Amino acid sequence: MAAPIINVDLHGLYRDEAIKVIDKALKNADESTYQIKLIHGYNRGTSLKNMIIEEYRYHPKVRRIEPGDNLGTTILVLREL
Repeated sequence: MAAPIINVDLHGLYRDEAIKVIDKALKNADESTYQIKLIHGYNRGTSLKNMIIEEYRYHPKVRRIEPGDNLGTTILVLREL
């Protein structure tokens, strides 16, 4: 059973590496998971943030993408709570 919120740290990863990590988190998410919190950082994480929006806005498991609680995080909402 997966957690309700999965935290994924993407610090220091390149685009292709980050996609693999995010895809793995999405694969491991089950019906109990409603959010994946992606921690990409602010200064150098902006390119990862843009990639997340571009790559995952139409992903079948992702209902919507929201900004996180700070500029260095992005939330993939999988289902409503």
